[in-house]
Amino acid sequence: MLKQYLQFKLSQKLSPQQIQLMKLIQLPTQAFEQRLKQELEENPALEGGKEDSQDDLDSDFDNTDDFDDNESNTEDINIDEYLSDDEVPDYRTQVNNYSTDDEEKTMPYAAGTSFTQHLVNQLNTYRLSDEERDIAEFLVGSVGESGYIRRELSDIVDDLAFTQSVYTNEEQVGKVLKIVHQLDPAGVGARNLQECLSIQLHRKEKTVDTELAINIIDNAFDQFTKKHYKKLLHKFNISENQLKNAITEIEHLNPKPGGSYAGNNRIVEHVVPDFAIKIIDGELELTLNGRNAPELHVSREYNNMLKGYKDAKDKSKSQKDAVIFIKQKLDAAKWFIEAIKQRQQTLFVTMSAIMHYQKDYFLTGDERNLKPMILKDIADEIKMDVSTVSRVANSKYVDTPYGTKLIKEFFSESMKNDQGEDVSTREIKKILETVIEEENKKKPLTDENLASILKEKGYPIARRTVAKYREQLDIPVARLRKKI
Repeated sequence: MLKQYLQFKLSQKLSPQQIQLMKLIQLPTQAFEQRLKQELEENPALEGGKEDSQDDLDSDFDNTDDFDDNESNTEDINIDEYLSDDEVPDYRTQVNNYSTDDEEKTMPYAAGTSFTQHLVNQLNTYRLSDEERDIAEFLVGSVGESGYIRRELSDIVDDLAFTQSVYTNEEQVGKVLKIVHQLDPAGVGARNLQECLSIQLHRKEKTVDTELAINIIDNAFDQFTKKHYKKLLHKFNISENQLKNAITEIEHLNPKPGGSYAGNNRIVEHVVPDFAIKIIDGELELTLNGRNAPELHVSREYNNMLKGYKDAKDKSKSQKDAVIFIKQKLDAAKWFIEAIKQRQQTLFVTMSAIMHYQKDYFLTGDERNLKPMILKDIADEIKMDVSTVSRVANSKYVDTPYGTKLIKEFFSESMKNDQGEDVSTREIKKILETVIEEENKKKPLTDENLASILKEKGYPIARRTVAKYREQLDIPVARLRKKI
């Protein structure tokens, strides 16, 4: 049996303008400038620079709703229904189509020789048969950015047959691979780290140290990577000095030969600080990068067009269509100007709250003075949503007397010390890092030892927590920190 009934539901939904404002807040300075440039290009009613009579213009614009048209008042017209999609402002069409994680790859790559082409050019110096050249070029095309070929020869043989119509075998591919191993940079085309290091060592001038290093890499690689130095001393019947010299040879090798290629097609990223903090007479002073506060105004020309329509006695259909377009552009321009002002205010208020919360750190530069701080602390302080604070902190940088810092680095969880006081996990990590730097590298401290030392310093944390912090600091386990 079918039934009909009414259900009332109250819900909140962000308008496209609100969502666009959130996206503007999230943008760092350089990306914001690109967004501003795009809006100026797409909306002719928006202009940059100062406007002498801005107050008069705003007054005129505010009165554009007072049209007296008996036949058809443009205020009763739904603009979206009368304009084609290409006239709809950018924020209406794109706001829901992109994830916040999407990268805006607007920066073009510089021209130059690619790493692959660099290797292919070297092949021209070798005498190869047509089949060998096809195999060599396929192998070179399989080299990754780090310089390795991460594929089995059997898979390469199959791909050559299916994609290049080259029917060969593993023995022939292996023979051509040895030619690829002769290319520069040394170690390119290796299938694993052991082979990469071995190729580089075999190309070095033969000395007692390099011969021993080759022997270690080729015949005791597993023991070397696990730093079982006593086993290496016994296996090769050598002294600690000899082993130390061989290890020094190995440490000077390049584990990622592809990274050494200085091609012209790499993008150099420059960090532009969004804020600057200075210490003046013992007090902190915060400034917002001026590039975040552009001078914008609504086009007087477009405003005059609207006034001309208002004063006209005979209003044709084409004029009415034109005025809808003009009003839509003016609305978008005025909203964008207001959104930028809100963005400036939000950025400044949020960063100001962070600066005062972490005042002790900004005055001293000592990371041990960083207080525990989470997004909610700042959100409560400025009476804004946590997501807004996150957008400000996640991709913005601040220029401090101690260097340019990513704002999100000032946030950390809290942990109690032996006095029952809340301390920042950043403070504990800094102390852990210092302890590891000062340890005896011949007998590096285990996580259990580190936990005991931190406990003595007043930070009672478990061994597994030490291990977690060590991994977050990208510090290897004790065995791998060992030096002879």
